[in-house]
Amino acid sequence: MEKVIIIGGGGHAKVLIDCIETQNMFEIISVLDDNPDLHEILNYKVLRRTELNFQNDVKMILGIGNNVTRKKIAEKLSAEYITAVHPSAIISKYAKIGTGTVIFAGAIVNAGAVIGDHCIINTGSIIEHDCVLEDFVHVSPNAALSGAVKIGSASHIGIGANVIQNINIGSNVTIGSGAVVISDIPDNCTAVGIPAKPIKFH
Repeated sequence: MEKVIIIGGGGHAKVLIDCIETQNMFEIISVLDDNPDLHEILNYKVLRRTELNFQNDVKMILGIGNNVTRKKIAEKLSAEYITAVHPSAIISKYAKIGTGTVIFAGAIVNAGAVIGDHCIINTGSIIEHDCVLEDFVHVSPNAALSGAVKIGSASHIGIGANVIQNINIGSNVTIGSGAVVISDIPDNCTAVGIPAKPIKFH
């Protein structure tokens, strides 16, 4: 069984621990987090970077929900990453899943979908046929992407949001919880509402 270290010790890491344990393909040896007040998470010892002894046979996975932080760490840390998929997730054999991506319980990824590296496909979310998600995208619980939706790098689809077919969502976008996206969304903005419209650019 391959050994893995989880980077990050917050709430997202807890769900990731449960996913990896249920997957039963990897042995978690520790969690890495620089919070001095955090010593243990779900019975796993938390190490600081100064305590970590990198071993050639140990792989990594990012247990960080924030897209920007996850991207910064992945770009700085040279490591071999695993992909974690909960056994209850339904993944088409015709879908492509990137390295370091996590797919949680009850998620569905259908035929022709392409998911980039270090993405989060959260609990109960739906990625329909021919969707393309670039790296570091987070699709929140119970969000649904209809067919052929494209989402740019480091964008976040909020909990319960729905995106109709053939929509393009830019990079560094936040789609608010419960939003319904029926038209394309440009880069670097927050879009909310029914229908979803940009309310803030950053």
